[in-house]
Amino acid sequence: MEDFLAISECSTDELNALLEESRSLKAMYKSGRRDLCLAGKTLAMLFEKPSLRTRISFQVAMTDLGGSPIYVKPEDIGGIGTREPVKDIARVLSRYVHGIMARTFEHRTVVDLARYADIPVINALTDWSHPCQAMADALTIGEHFGRIEGITIAFIGDGNNVARSLAFAAGKLKMKLIIASPAGYELDDASIRVANGFAPGCVTQMSDPRAAVTQADVIYTDTWVSMGQEDEKDKRRREFAGFEVDAALVAAAPKHVRVMHCLPAYRGFEISDEVTESPHSILFDQAENRLHFQRALLRKLMS
Repeated sequence: MEDFLAISECSTDELNALLEESRSLKAMYKSGRRDLCLAGKTLAMLFEKPSLRTRISFQVAMTDLGGSPIYVKPEDIGGIGTREPVKDIARVLSRYVHGIMARTFEHRTVVDLARYADIPVINALTDWSHPCQAMADALTIGEHFGRIEGITIAFIGDGNNVARSLAFAAGKLKMKLIIASPAGYELDDASIRVANGFAPGCVTQMSDPRAAVTQADVIYTDTWVSMGQEDEKDKRRREFAGFEVDAALVAAAPKHVRVMHCLPAYRGFEISDEVTESPHSILFDQAENRLHFQRALLRKLMS
């Protein structure tokens, strides 16, 4: 593995090895021990979109491993691909740092960074894919259920980058994903075909959220209005009516169900405050595990 751009591009063995490394490093760091394997190495963190979890978790992970993170805002470089081509940025950074983490709008940006850089490139989020989030989710599921294989996730809401990465993770890690979305907001058929190519029948799609959660081990939701979609907020709120993860929806699932959200959560929109604060919620375990998965990823790619 040279880069980490999409779960669909990784083998099951590679993903399972990263999860095992995440568990091992998490236990080690919780015990107070340290592995400074990236001492003297530097990670450039390129951001087109701001983020609490992405920035802090990568920065802490890199520092934990003895390395130095450099936070790069769009205005610091005149915009990624605006002031100068992405291929030039990639080749210049390859002379300065040992790895690139990028959180961008277009997926093509991280693809081009990886194509032209001769150092590892990590996709920290694009509009098409959010692989670090989905792998942290798999780590969290494994901790709470003692297994990943055979777990059923009901994803309620927009068939977006998170849903797509969860679909690929379901195919690679032998989970089942049921996506319930309003008409016009489904996950695209091509992504579902790719996921089902890894494990036939692992991803299905429907329009009834209550039917989706009936056999779910995990109910998962995400914002209905992602960055760049703010002008659609009122329209989306109307069209997603009935898809909120609230107490009634949770009651339609098995009693052992856990609720996940990649955050930030807009309480009273896609998820209720009551559910967010309930014993079913494992939202903040998810958030913590971004750190632990990414620490393992950095160690794998850069040490």
